[in-house]
Amino acid sequence: MSSRPSPLSKPDFEALSAFRYQLRKFLRFSEDAAQAEGVTPQQYLLLLHIKGFPGREWASVGELAERLQSQHHSVVALITRCEKLELVKRVASTADRRQVEIHLLPAGERCLAKLAALHHAELNTLSDTFNVPTINN
Repeated sequence: MSSRPSPLSKPDFEALSAFRYQLRKFLRFSEDAAQAEGVTPQQYLLLLHIKGFPGREWASVGELAERLQSQHHSVVALITRCEKLELVKRVASTADRRQVEIHLLPAGERCLAKLAALHHAELNTLSDTFNVPTINN
């Protein structure tokens, strides 16, 4: 048997609304910052997820698709666009020939460093709103 969720109170709706508003403000900031840097928001996220992948400096196409919550073929097309901008490169895996590693190129590193610094500062301004600790410099 499935149980019905309890009805939400007015403060619950207010909290959800405030959270979604602040989240959308951050996402809008992110979109504008990426475009000002000459990349799309998805291209910025691709660079971020490559650099931020745990334990190594590259990520596979499948791992990026999961992180971006996108279809494999869409991520392949995104990678191709980023390759044309000389932000990333594909490298055949030495461990598994079926796998392709996606690495940042120097231009991708520079673009990401600039955008991540902006995002870091913006996220710290929202830390009270989201009730999370600030990120240390």
